[in-house]
Amino acid sequence: MCGGKAVQHKRPGKRISILFLHHALERMQKWSLSEEQVLETLLFPEEVVTGHGKRYIAHRRYEGSHLVRAIYEYDGSTPVLVTVYFPYAERYFQGGEVFEDKILERG
Repeated sequence: MCGGKAVQHKRPGKRISILFLHHALERMQKWSLSEEQVLETLLFPEEVVTGHGKRYIAHRRYEGSHLVRAIYEYDGSTPVLVTVYFPYAERYFQGGEVFEDKILERG
């Protein structure tokens, strides 16, 4: 895995560490996405679909017509954010309530 930034999220009785790769951090800056928006998308998505290989794609709509699309995988039990972007929702959103993975329900 390439380097990045470990982001911590605390919940009652549980602490989650997610590695944001450098590429993902650059993309967050490009799309003006906050760490909070990306964390919310990863931890409380409206849907999660299967990506290529062993990757997952979390979706959460913002600003009406757009969504945060966060592509992640696991390194052991650690979620790793590979990239993120902010496309039009109509292109990718599949209606919600599809959850191929849930970070908060693992481990």
